[in-house]
Amino acid sequence: MLNYIINCFLWIFAIYGIFEIVKNIIYIHTCNNIKSNGIHLVVGVRNQENSIEAFLRTLNFRILYGKENSIEDILVIDLNSTDNTKSIVEKLSLDLPNVVSLDWNEFEELFSPYLK
Repeated sequence: MLNYIINCFLWIFAIYGIFEIVKNIIYIHTCNNIKSNGIHLVVGVRNQENSIEAFLRTLNFRILYGKENSIEDILVIDLNSTDNTKSIVEKLSLDLPNVVSLDWNEFEELFSPYLK
């Protein structure tokens, strides 16, 4: 009887180990499909209408003219601002090619697989 119980535990651990190996292989395969051409800067903002335009224009200038050449995109995440921050960032995203405007729900939906 004791031999049977030991064999059951060994089989349970073996099956659990196989599941963990498969899960890790899937995770590694998923992470390797991420295309990384540089750094994607994520900036969370809330009620920053007085300073967001200057900040983004300065950062964009530094990216375009070689000071921060490893940054590919600036993802500006609006955290439920009650002022005009979101509309300012949306206008700037039309003018500046590497600025992307998202709200928190869009960001969470896009990056939820990577936020574990």
